[in-house]
Amino acid sequence: MLSDKGRAISAYALALVLAAGAAGCAVRQLVSTPPPAQAAAPARPLPFRGRLAQGDPDQLPPDVALSLSATSPVTFMYREELTHDERHDSMLATALAPSTYAGAPLGEYGVTAFASLSITDGEKIIGDYTAKARVWRSYSLYAAPTHRELEEAARVAVRHKIDAQLEADAGRLAQAIAARSAHPAAPSDHSIQ
Repeated sequence: MLSDKGRAISAYALALVLAAGAAGCAVRQLVSTPPPAQAAAPARPLPFRGRLAQGDPDQLPPDVALSLSATSPVTFMYREELTHDERHDSMLATALAPSTYAGAPLGEYGVTAFASLSITDGEKIIGDYTAKARVWRSYSLYAAPTHRELEEAARVAVRHKIDAQLEADAGRLAQAIAARSAHPAAPSDHSIQ
């Protein structure tokens, strides 16, 4: 038989267990699947063609990829850089928290993509664009995003930003290309006669 002190301790322990269970059930479990893809505008070729002088043809913004030509005097130079980031909650705090075992987030993994695109016509730079995109996903004891998922989401986001800049500047780019075609470069003053 338990003494009054023993019953009080047992009741207190039972109350703690019930409170912890209720807190764990109340925590919303975060799923680490990527959010639904944003509806991006369909890819459209630029109003001119260009050849790829730098970059991987399989890793270009969609509008640029549709505008490639091996013989164009206009060149594209495209580059992407990725950095990985992470944030972790305190191990002591999460180990003692009942919500951890119910699937609460323990931290986040992230990837930042930086992209740059230069468009040149001969020696003249006619367009220079940069964009940055960050993607973060939470992880728990039971689910975590892969680095590949995060990298792909960041690459897609930064490429769409470059495409948006190109679409906003398409008229000016087309005029710059047309002006060059209408007025070819004059012969050099240093030509031998």
